[in-house]
Amino acid sequence: MYDIANYYRATSIDDAVRQLAANPQARLIAGGTDVLIQLHHMNGKYRHLVDIHGLNELNGIELLPDGTLRIGSGTTFSQIIDSPLVQRLIPILAEAAATIAGPQVRNMATLGGNICNGATSADSASPCVVMEAELEIATPAGLRRTPIQGFHTGPGKVALGQNEVAVALLFRPQHYQHFGASYYKYAMRGAMDIATIGCAAACKIEDGHFSAVKIAFGVAAPTPIRAPHAEAAALGQPFNAQTLAAVREAVIRDVLPRSSWRASKEFRIQIIRTLAERVLAQAAQCAGGELSC
Repeated sequence: MYDIANYYRATSIDDAVRQLAANPQARLIAGGTDVLIQLHHMNGKYRHLVDIHGLNELNGIELLPDGTLRIGSGTTFSQIIDSPLVQRLIPILAEAAATIAGPQVRNMATLGGNICNGATSADSASPCVVMEAELEIATPAGLRRTPIQGFHTGPGKVALGQNEVAVALLFRPQHYQHFGASYYKYAMRGAMDIATIGCAAACKIEDGHFSAVKIAFGVAAPTPIRAPHAEAAALGQPFNAQTLAAVREAVIRDVLPRSSWRASKEFRIQIIRTLAERVLAQAAQCAGGELSC
């Protein structure tokens, strides 16, 4: 039995925003894959719920006239995996979604929930960071947009007001067109496990050289992060073993992993170095690059 003091099923995004504003204790529930765990552990912060699950306004994947891919925050990971648009334009997101838990969870868990939960281990976070996604957020004053870079402010914390609702994620064409991208999740089990380290990379290759480089990590710091030193080590350099080795060394300056019962700090650093090299190489191959000697 869950200890729920108040439950309200919203009929629209505006209705949800009004209900949140009317009750400062209210929290959103969508797919429920994170919130129900909190309720199971009797977390009193989740006794007042506004349910936005199933709102058509939050669901769906569409390509806008300017080439922006818009994914509703209530879109499930199963829908993302199956989407021809995602597979064609930002396949890294489908690749990451397929690593999340199992089919039952992916059928319920939503992209917006995974991002707004604030966990650095969220598998969708680092792919969204390298694709430079924007969040469209409904507020009492209207819609606002904010980049995902900086949206995570600490462990389990995001820049989302208590009376706000994440409506969609926007992927601009200049951030995905002509990029090769890849994601790798290192976990202790092959399925039904959270990431020990997650790494996403996106790049462009021109004349055998890196002309654009983006690398992001989950669980390498308290929030999902970009790796600017690792990126700088590759930018303008040839796609070869020497450049990848330089990335492997430079990434240490970008990360701040910690020890936990899942893995020691030292082990995580070793995985980070390996993944920086490996995932960037995979992204470069997706961009049409060939590893030179």
